[in-house]
Amino acid sequence: MRILLQRVDNKHPDLLKLVQQLDEELKITDGDDHDFYDQYNGLDDIKHLLLAYTENRATACGGFKAINKTTAEVKRMYTAQEARGKGLARAILQEVELWAKQEGFERLVLETGVRQYSAIALYQKTGYQRMEENYGPYKGVAESLCFSKLL
Repeated sequence: MRILLQRVDNKHPDLLKLVQQLDEELKITDGDDHDFYDQYNGLDDIKHLLLAYTENRATACGGFKAINKTTAEVKRMYTAQEARGKGLARAILQEVELWAKQEGFERLVLETGVRQYSAIALYQKTGYQRMEENYGPYKGVAESLCFSKLL
């Protein structure tokens, strides 16, 4: 399977379609906590976004946004259900890391929910370390797991 990665802006129609699918899944997974998490997942302030295409279809996405001069946050990681298990999330994440490093960032951080088992496994397999204390708006939130990786 050939994967084509494309850098896109936050208004790209293929990206918006995948993000809608992501949000629909998160509503179920997050349950009563969805509104809290959703407020931090808007696309307006995310300028670095990627799409993965397989067989001419957008099947995965992800990106990052600056937190400060040295740290960026991984955002909007998602793989369509029918495309899971094929390495797309790993490919997106590796490109996010490369792109962030090219932009001068030294570290990536991310948050995922305690019920996001596949995401947790991906981040652990790719060298992300669980943070002792959650960052930013996730401080003290028991349902959040925060990870970081030096680039």
